[in-house]
Formats: sequence, C-alpha cells, structure tokens
Amino acid sequence: MDDSTRFLKLNGSLYDLQTPIVMGVINITPDSFFALSRYKSDRTLLQQVETFLTEGATIIDIGGYSTRSQAEPITVDEEIKRISDALELICKKFPQAIISVDTFRSPVARFAVQQYNVAMINDISGGTLDPLMFETVSDLQVAYILMHIRGTPQNMQDNTDYEDVTSEVLQFLAKRVAQLRLLGVNDVIIDPGFGFAKTLEQNYELMKKLSIFKQINAPLLVGVSRKSMVYNLLETDPQNALNGTTALHMLALLGGASILRVHDVKEAMETIKIFNAYNKYKN
Repeated sequence: MDDSTRFLKLNGSLYDLQTPIVMGVINITPDSFFALSRYKSDRTLLQQVETFLTEGATIIDIGGYSTRSQAEPITVDEEIKRISDALELICKKFPQAIISVDTFRSPVARFAVQQYNVAMINDISGGTLDPLMFETVSDLQVAYILMHIRGTPQNMQDNTDYEDVTSEVLQFLAKRVAQLRLLGVNDVIIDPGFGFAKTLEQNYELMKKLSIFKQINAPLLVGVSRKSMVYNLLETDPQNALNGTTALHMLALLGGASILRVHDVKEAMETIKIFNAYNKYKN
C-alpha cells in the first residue's frame, strides 16, 4: 500500500488506512431502506452516534436525502434543514467526531463544511448530478468520496446495460479521480457504487474483481451493508441481512477495501479484527 492509498487527511489529522476503518451510517430520512437506521427523536439519534463511536467507528456519515431506488426527491432547502438539525446536535455533543455528509448537491456540501466543519463529502453521483461539485470540494479542501452511478436514484436501475461492468466502472472512477487531482483535491476515496445502477449479478462481479480498483491509487470504500445484493440473494429483507453483510465485508477487505460503510459498527469492527489476524499470517 503506497502513501496515496494508505493515508487519509481528515480535519487536519492523518489517518493510516493500513488497518481498514469503519464509517457508521446515520440516515436523517423518513424513508431509508433499512428501517432501524431511521431516527425518530434527538435522543435516539445521539444514542446511535455514541454507540457507533464507542464501538470503533472512525467516521460518522450523515445523510438527509434518501438514495434508495425510487426514492422521492426533496428540495435543497429541505436537505439542508434535515442535516443541519442533526449536525447541530452531533457536533455539540461529540465535537471531536469526524463527520461526513452524504450529498450530491454542492450547496449542501458547502453549507455543511462552512457551518459545521465536516471533514468529508460523500457524493453518490461522483459529480455527475451537480456540475459545481468538484469545484466546490476543491474550494473547501475536504476529503471526497467519488462513487459510480448511472442516472439518478429515481431511474438508476433502468441504467444497468454494460458491456463490461468492472471495466466501465473502473474507467469512470479513474477519469474523475484525475479531474479532481487536477483541481487540487488530494484526499479522494473511490466507491464502485454497489447497488447503484447495477444488477445483482453485476454487484457480485464487481466484488469478485474488486482488487482491480487498486490501480487507481486511491483508498477504496465499500458500501454493501444490508443492501439488496444481500437480502435478494438470500431471499430475506434488510432487517435480516446482517450475516450476509458480514460475509461480504470480509470479501471486500480481501479485495482491498480500506473503508467499510455500515449500519452495524460492532460487527464490522470484528470482521476487520479477524481480517487483520488472517492478514498477518497469510504470507
């Protein structure tokens, strides 16, 4: 692992990704696909953040716009209001927490960084849904998660026609990483976008070939927690998809993932601990 993939700068501190880290998901949306990640009160929200931090999450990812397939769109103002209410509470109680904001809109990104000093923007569109996002991230000088998608959350599953899904996702990410670096964005994390404009079979093909993304020389984030690639395959639902998620997390780590984006921090941390023990002796 070279320095371009090993270290990540967040709020002025360097994080060594030689040991993979966990990002805990906090959805400030009423319609998240995983019901247990919806928070109905300030108290339950803060309890969950505290639990994530205690269990070992390095990053807390706050999202105010549901990106599940067929989710109803909301206005920029509504998205800002949702994340503002949550960030106000979280930053006051946990001032040292490393916060990421999950948004594909540059005004939301700018607001979150300038008002709450968030360390990272997690953009499910890879800059495709807002032409000002790359310029905004460059101006703000924060870390940026570049994810692959086709279309929008509303129509992405109508855009799964690839000649070679792995090659096309790789080319998309490599090209846009190069654009970001030309703009002076140094801390870019790549995300193949499991579940976004991919069929179940395409998701597993990407997982099988995950190590190919190492050639981009950027830290790799994998977000498969309780997604349809787990519960549809196992003929269950998101609430009963933890075991399958854990199995995929181990495959992701073996494929080179440095960051796991999860709903269940304790189990992800245990998976990393086992992976580290295995990795120590595999040679």
